[in-house]
Amino acid sequence: MSIPFLDLGAAYRELQSEIDTAVARSLASGYYIGGPEVDAFEGEFAAYCGASHAVGVANGLDALHLALRAMDVGPGDEVIVPSNTYIATWLAVSQCGATPVPVEPNARTFNIDPDRIEAAITPRTKVILPVHLYGQPANMDPILAIARKHGLRVLEDGAQAHGARYKGQRLGAHGDVVTWSFYPGKNLGAVGDGGAVTTNDAQLAHRIRVLGNYGSRVKYVNDVQGYNSRLDPLQAAILSVKLRHLDEWNSRRKILAKQYLDGLSSASLVLPYVPNWAEPVWHLFVVQHEHRDALQKDLTDEGITTLIHYPIPPHRQQAYSELQIAGNVFPIAEHMAARVVSLPIGPQLLAQDVAKVIACVKARGQ
Repeated sequence: MSIPFLDLGAAYRELQSEIDTAVARSLASGYYIGGPEVDAFEGEFAAYCGASHAVGVANGLDALHLALRAMDVGPGDEVIVPSNTYIATWLAVSQCGATPVPVEPNARTFNIDPDRIEAAITPRTKVILPVHLYGQPANMDPILAIARKHGLRVLEDGAQAHGARYKGQRLGAHGDVVTWSFYPGKNLGAVGDGGAVTTNDAQLAHRIRVLGNYGSRVKYVNDVQGYNSRLDPLQAAILSVKLRHLDEWNSRRKILAKQYLDGLSSASLVLPYVPNWAEPVWHLFVVQHEHRDALQKDLTDEGITTLIHYPIPPHRQQAYSELQIAGNVFPIAEHMAARVVSLPIGPQLLAQDVAKVIACVKARGQ
């Protein structure tokens, strides 16, 4: 019996009748850019996140880039980013001509360590960009306090944290803007690329919408040099269907995560740590193991698919060689990159599958 990392086909089959109806409705509407499906989803998603505004865009990277542009981030500016994140967080900063300034994570939560942020602030710092990594909220209160103290904006990368709560409140409007990815593997995933921003700031929402529409508010009248980044109506229709099931699917993930935590408590692994103020949505279940590669091979041999999130920190990527970061400057991020492995998890995964993973890890991962 093989166990996939995430079964997207099973997710579609579970909602097939609802999704097919939504797709047919969208196609029949004649709106293929914008239109009622996008308007409806933006309203539904804003309400779900507890935000005043949502703006659909083409993907998660564009969401980050457009949000930074709307905050007037440009050449000469610096943006504080986690050293431990997917490279898209950094790429959005670079696309604005600004410089990403890495800050190490808390070794237990994987998320950016607020205690290290202030030391990284310079006169060129404009934005603090925490990531809610693996579906667990970053510690927002101290981050927001630091930002207010220094007159900085806060942009949250929520690409992996749809529905997660920080101190009882859903992510979506703690900082100035929250960006989202609807990549198919996300907790709220489309059947292609898609993204959005949520915010309580009407001016920022408007600027992001204009920037994503060629810099235009009125057709053929271009106020600024913009981009073409809009959420597709077909994807919006599908996302509206999936949004109605998101809390239930996140609850299934939580049950499976508890099964992992209980079943692997005696294994020679470092298990995920959840602070008492966090309600994660378990986009990923990431453990650390001293001999990660050997463990991953053993699980592969048993038909269990695992992934590594992420094997190379951004500062070690060739894409950022110009930063000339030499030596062990970010040891926590590098330590994690050498040890992390993500076990299968998803709303269609069965408890018996998790039991097999647990048994294989305990048998071969000691």
